[in-house]
Amino acid sequence: MGVSAFRDSSSSGPIGPISGPIGRPRPRRSELVLCVAAVALVVLAGLGMSSSTGGAGSLRWALAVFAGLVLLAHLAVRVLAPKADPVILPCVVLLNGLGLVLIDRLDRAEAATATAMGKPVPSSDAAHQLVWTAAGIALFALLLAVVRNHGQPAKYAYTCGLAGLVLLLIPAALPSRFSEVNGGKSWIMFHGFSIQPGEFAKVLLLIFTASFLVSNRELFTSAGRRMLGFTVPRLRDLGPLLLVTLVSVLVLVYEKNLGFSLLVFGTVLAMVYIATGRASWLLIGIAMFAVGAVIAYHQFAHVRVRVQVWEDPFATYYTNGYQIAQALFGLGTGGLLGAGLGGGRPQEVPFAKTDFIVSTIGEELGLVGLTAIILLFAMITFRGFTAALATRDAFGKLLGGGLAFSLGWQLFVVVGGVTKLIPLTGLTTPFMSYGGSSLLANYIIIALLMRISHDARTVAAPASPPPPPIAEAMTEHIKQSSRRN
Repeated sequence: MGVSAFRDSSSSGPIGPISGPIGRPRPRRSELVLCVAAVALVVLAGLGMSSSTGGAGSLRWALAVFAGLVLLAHLAVRVLAPKADPVILPCVVLLNGLGLVLIDRLDRAEAATATAMGKPVPSSDAAHQLVWTAAGIALFALLLAVVRNHGQPAKYAYTCGLAGLVLLLIPAALPSRFSEVNGGKSWIMFHGFSIQPGEFAKVLLLIFTASFLVSNRELFTSAGRRMLGFTVPRLRDLGPLLLVTLVSVLVLVYEKNLGFSLLVFGTVLAMVYIATGRASWLLIGIAMFAVGAVIAYHQFAHVRVRVQVWEDPFATYYTNGYQIAQALFGLGTGGLLGAGLGGGRPQEVPFAKTDFIVSTIGEELGLVGLTAIILLFAMITFRGFTAALATRDAFGKLLGGGLAFSLGWQLFVVVGGVTKLIPLTGLTTPFMSYGGSSLLANYIIIALLMRISHDARTVAAPASPPPPPIAEAMTEHIKQSSRRN
């Protein structure tokens, strides 16, 4: 993202010429066509999967409901943000729809296994995910209706920061029986209801960070001391940002949610770089991360386990390394074109619907299918950055850039963990993995990006130029009409 685009603007109003595309004559028509194509691909994928696994009755109804939800989302954008980017929503629709098909495919595998073992068939997670999809689209439309200008959240920046910290602290303060799942304290569970507040805290913290950096960007670039060629801001200027970031990371480390710590830290660091344009901040952030990683490795046993599994998962194949080893086997089985939807055995990977849905994609759709999914996320990220560049105020540029980066960064962390490029983090794939909290939070991100895009493409009528000073005014001859008495 161009740094000059951020620094040459102000949060007070329009500036000079607008960078980036202003919009197409009929963006909503293009969006509708792309959404129809996305739904058609989802339907073909669902029917192909059901033909391999047998029984398509319930899936057909689910796909029909999904198509109706997509139409409602499109109508919401058409009414509430008619000039928004026409590509973002169709990409989200395709990812969400394919996620529903893959979750249904894993449901069928679990049902077949339970039947063979004489156990009761578990409830359908795909049906639950469809309900969460409806809730996500409803929240998407509600946010577009409430936030009529992307600058509105900046008015409540410190409130958002405080709310984000509170949401992170709640699971840490609750007893383990109300907050702990698989060793991680990142949930709120009560009478069958469960939610991950950290997913929503992420969005709130990004709003706070964007507003804080806009208000103090000059302090990050000019004020401070020169040390080793770097300009280090004064501690009192960095205080609120450091407090929010460090508390977030420490709480998440305590909750054993290391992936989310990496997501928050990496996104905040990227936003600082976007705001200042100084590579020194990246070096400082990477050095801080390296020191924190070394300390965490020596102080926390679960961090050492993650690193050891990353180094050689087959050394502990029957214990801690089983999950990643099975995922690598699945990716190898898929090869270039995959085994086909319903043709593989992705259910052999623990948590295939959540943390490891990427391995399911790689096994059944192959490298080609997985690459297509990555390109869809890349397109959303690219269009988000484009919207951020095109907006005319600093807060919109920084918030849009941070939101877009968070989606791309999260995908990198997830795919890197599943393919053993980096240690496992426990993050889920946006829009595709099973889980209501993640789906709702990501639809909030998309709604904000659509609002930013609409505002960027809405060109205000140019103001009439002020009259020139009297000393520079051209001489005019005014003919006075004669009057007869």
